[in-house]
Amino acid sequence: MIIPATPAAEEQGRDDVLLPRSWTNTSLCSLSAAAGVMDLQCFLSCRVALLLFLMPCGLRCMSVHILNEEPMFVIPGSVLVLKARIEQGPLEEILLVTWGREPESGVAPERETLATCPGSGSKCAGTRPNVHGNMQQQETTLQINGYSSTDSGVYAVMVTDHEGVKTTAHCIVRMYEAVHHVSVSINKSHTSLICGEAWGTDPHFRWLHERAAITQTVGRVSKDGTTLFVTMKRFCGHFTCMVSNKLGYSSATYTAEPCETEGRGTTAAVVCLVLLLLVGGVLAFLLWRRHRHNNRGERLHEHSDDAI
Repeated sequence: MIIPATPAAEEQGRDDVLLPRSWTNTSLCSLSAAAGVMDLQCFLSCRVALLLFLMPCGLRCMSVHILNEEPMFVIPGSVLVLKARIEQGPLEEILLVTWGREPESGVAPERETLATCPGSGSKCAGTRPNVHGNMQQQETTLQINGYSSTDSGVYAVMVTDHEGVKTTAHCIVRMYEAVHHVSVSINKSHTSLICGEAWGTDPHFRWLHERAAITQTVGRVSKDGTTLFVTMKRFCGHFTCMVSNKLGYSSATYTAEPCETEGRGTTAAVVCLVLLLLVGGVLAFLLWRRHRHNNRGERLHEHSDDAI
């Protein structure tokens, strides 16, 4: 037999199941606060992870770059200066910086150590009297006085961190050479002249016709200056190509048939006419002087006869 529950019993059973109101409110507030802290920690963790993800190499990103343009050309006897910039992560320390050089070509080139720089100091120890180096914050410099052909090659700067990890950058250095053996050749159609040079650093080309700059009536020079496109009606005269750089210049000349223009013929005719006039004037003056001298002699002779 089932006895129906009274309203008081139902209320009593509900009170037995439900938690006290004060305890329930406190628990909910604690749970909300804990959830807020967890959300904040999760947000910060996500931000840090995102920043680390966006960083190219995290907390360890040692790198070195040589600031000079490559290849670098140096005039013999001058000073070679190489500069490099070092970038490091917040957890990295520079232990040693080493400058070296090796030949540009060769099967097994041997690297020559030029200078070593401690990471904490500013002075570097050079292996030769004309080699100097220094360290300033995140930049290192190598200087070689009295540069010669034996100093050409591939230069390297190697940075070693506190864990022994090495990072290297390279730069090709060559000797600045003067211009030699300039030559001028002509194409088969006799419409263009080509200027060439055996060797030389940073050559600059210039064309002359009869020792004067090229005009539109003579021809047109290509953008690189090595070719002269001749547009004059008659291919004649002397065409000179001059090649120069910082150490001087050298030239070569192509000689075509002589240019005989109407202007030159007219000039020659005028010169001949002037010479003829001068000669004629001199002859007339001599004849006049001789005639005057003869007349004076006759008058003197007549005067002497009258006196007798």
